Amino acid sequence: MGYKLSVITPVFNGIRFIEFCIRNVIEQNCADTEHIIVDGGSTDGTVEIIKQYAAGYSHLRWVSEQDRGQSDAMNKGIGLATGNILGFLNADDYYEPDVLNWMLRRFAELPEPSLLVGNCNMWGDDGKLLGVNKPAQLQLCKLLTGEESVFPFPINPSAYFYHKSLHNLIGMYNNDDHFSMDIDFILRAVESTHTIYIDRPFGNFRHIEGTKTFQDILTGKADKRLNELIRTYRNKLGFKERIQLISFIVFARTFIRLKRASFYIHKLIVQ
Repeated sequence: MGYKLSVITPVFNGIRFIEFCIRNVIEQNCADTEHIIVDGGSTDGTVEIIKQYAAGYSHLRWVSEQDRGQSDAMNKGIGLATGNILGFLNADDYYEPDVLNWMLRRFAELPEPSLLVGNCNMWGDDGKLLGVNKPAQLQLCKLLTGEESVFPFPINPSAYFYHKSLHNLIGMYNNDDHFSMDIDFILRAVESTHTIYIDRPFGNFRHIEGTKTFQDILTGKADKRLNELIRTYRNKLGFKERIQLISFIVFARTFIRLKRASFYIHKLIVQ
């Protein structure tokens, strides 16, 4: 079976990064890739840049029209996709070199549907590395502990790919949710499909001041929204799953306490 990847980029007034995003996909040199850009009716010159590249690269497809927000744009992109593997690349994020070819070769070994997750570098607006997201424990009850320092979620879609057929199993992105739709998707996916984690960098996430995600975290709304989503999924658990969840919460909190104690002991010794 042949594999084709559809990279979907939702964008609105993204002139600062859209050309970099387009070139990042081009420079992957992955012949079995189409890049679908879903623009929400930009007025800052974004569309003009997309048009210029689309005229010279047949793998680039695009649409520009008003939508109901990012989730709606993502769902439109899925509807336009002709690939059997999907990846989402926000306009201000980017892939590591040769990730797409490597990823398609790996999917040839995976059952359908599968979710393939790698690491994501997190960059500040000043170009400094803030950290590396390594979501190695992708099990529903572990994620539902809410202890992200022990069981982190994938922080950005540039670092995961999945079979398009997964949406036949778990549904589409929630059009009424424009902030936590990625986390909701991950929870539904790990609950229902084959998930594999690869300890290598796939994507890069820019944590940029003024963006929707930055402001959501800054105001504390992101944490509140995450807690509400986790509570919703916890309420759906059966008895055995609740017991398992409690054991993971105890483990995570014990691990955190031991880590803190080790830090303070080390500090005392050094002094």
